[in-house]
Order: sequence, then C-alpha cells, then structure tokens
Amino acid sequence: MSIAPSTSEPPLEPKLPVGRNDKLTDKPTENEHSDFVREAHSSEEISQPADFWNRSIMFTAIIAPFLGFVAGVYYSWTIGWMGWPFLVLIIATWCISGMGITIGFHRLATHSSFETYRPLRAIWMMMGALSIEGSPLVWCAVHRRHHQKSDRVGDPHSPNLHGKGFWNAFRGFMYGHCGWLLTTHWSKPDLGRYVPDLLEDKFLIWVDKFYYLWVLASLVTPALIGAAITQSWHGALLGFLWGGLVRTFMGHHITWSINSVCHMFGGRPYKSADLSTNNLLCALFGFGEGWHNNHHAFPTSARHGLRWWQLDVSWLTILLMQKLGLAWNVKVPTQQSMAAKKRA
Repeated sequence: MSIAPSTSEPPLEPKLPVGRNDKLTDKPTENEHSDFVREAHSSEEISQPADFWNRSIMFTAIIAPFLGFVAGVYYSWTIGWMGWPFLVLIIATWCISGMGITIGFHRLATHSSFETYRPLRAIWMMMGALSIEGSPLVWCAVHRRHHQKSDRVGDPHSPNLHGKGFWNAFRGFMYGHCGWLLTTHWSKPDLGRYVPDLLEDKFLIWVDKFYYLWVLASLVTPALIGAAITQSWHGALLGFLWGGLVRTFMGHHITWSINSVCHMFGGRPYKSADLSTNNLLCALFGFGEGWHNNHHAFPTSARHGLRWWQLDVSWLTILLMQKLGLAWNVKVPTQQSMAAKKRA
C-alpha cells in the first residue's frame, strides 16, 4: 500500500453510503432562514421521543457531568485550588478524548478524509469512545444523516427548524444543543443505511459492542491516576471529578456547540446547502471543528481551517501524521474548488 498523500480534491458534496433509492437532493436555495422554517412547518414532527429507557440513559449522561461541573466549582470556591497535577489531568483527558472525536470518529471514520494503519485507526476509535459521546457506529450514522439532511426536516439536530422569533430560536438552540439526544434520532439510528461500510470493520464493531466498558474506563482511569498521584482516596475523588465528570462536561458542550452555535452564529464564507457557520470560539475549543461552514462546503476535507489564520489542531495533527508517513490519501480542497464555492 502506498503511503503517498493524495492531491485529489474531495467531492463538493458528501458521499454517503445511503440506500439505493435515496438521493442527496435536499438542496436548499442559497436563500434564507424562512425557507428552512417553512419546510419544517410542513412536516408533522421533526422527531419522535425516545422510549423511557433511552431517555433515562441520555438524561443521566447530560445531567451527571453538569452536576460534576457544579461540584468542581463548589470545591474550588470553598476548599481551594485543585493543584497542577489535576489541571494537567483534565487537559490531557480532554485532548485525548476530544481529538478521538474530531480526528477518529469524525474525519477518519465518518468522512474518510484520510487513511492510516489499522493499529492507529484502532487507537483513534478507542480515544473517541472515551469521550462518552456515544458509540462509534451510532455517532457516525447520526453525523452522516446530519450531512444528508442538514438544516432540513430529518436533520437529527438542526437548531433552525422551530419557527421564527426569539422563543422559537431559543427552543431550536436547546434542541440542537442537547434536546435531540432524547429523541429517536439518537436512540434508533439506521446503521444499515448510513454506515454499511463501518459495519464491515471488525475492530470498530468490537469497540462499539463494549462501549459502556469504555465509558467506565473513561471515568475510573482518572480516579486511579488521582489516587496514584496523592496516595489517597481524596486524590481518587479529585481525579474522578476533574478528569472524569468535568472533562466530560467540557467535551460534551464543545461538541454540542458545533451542532447548535455553528448553525446559528458566525460567518458563512462558502456556499453550502444549509445554514452552517464558522465560529472562532468553537474552533479554538473544538480542535478546529468550529470552522463548520468550511466543513459543510467541503465535507470530506481533512482540513477544516482553510485559511492560514484558522487554527485547526486536528488538521495539524493529521498533517504531522502525513509527514511521518502515518497518514495518506489526505483529502483537501483545491484553490479552484474553494474559489468556486466562495460567496461573493
């Protein structure tokens, strides 16, 4: 297998392994928010509530990290500084799990924006599972559906389908941020339709099958590290709190902000079939994912920060892998394709 990087540009529209009778034809006009809202109102429902069991699991996944964050703030306010070792722990666990999502689940598994060796691919998948953002097959299926139906009826987490006015915009924001996790869009994704290629990846199937063990490892490992640092139960509690719950809270809301904030607030330098935007803050905290309009314009590109000043840590990591011979067939758009999709 050659490891020479590919110079070919990615297709301008996402290539998703959908069913034979499906067409990626839901192209909105370049027009306006009202077009999206009108179509939403022509549908009876945007989504269906999940069953009680799945709602309970997801509600716990949303609330528990939030309570951990509140406990962390309270601890810092009443007891004091957590200490440098635990600051390093929270940053390290955040980077490992976060880039497991941005590089592993997103750019590698979902969009095939580059190729790498199977052991490295396996490592990226395991890192992504540690984020507690869902199993890899479910995550990738939901994201591929998002690209197929972006900001149209059927988009799992569009914030733009709830009508006009401040209250409806707020409802849409909350739905796109985390409310959609309580619906069948998350609990019952069509894996056979959206990720048939990934269903042939035996290691990915293994990671997916034992997803809840990865969740457990993601929370217990920081506790063990904290205990080893301090040789105490107090250190174990701090490790669980900061490297487990608070880190998960940070990771969740950064990822969810790509779904909500980056479809409502920011610039749209490129033509895309949706209302995706570029948002600097989301890009800085989301390892480059906040250049979301760039991503929707060129979905198979491994590089989201297309301008020299658009920091994209995930892309820099992939680029380093490419330089070291660990990544190949790295897809980036050409100057000609970027110029063709540039807004006037």
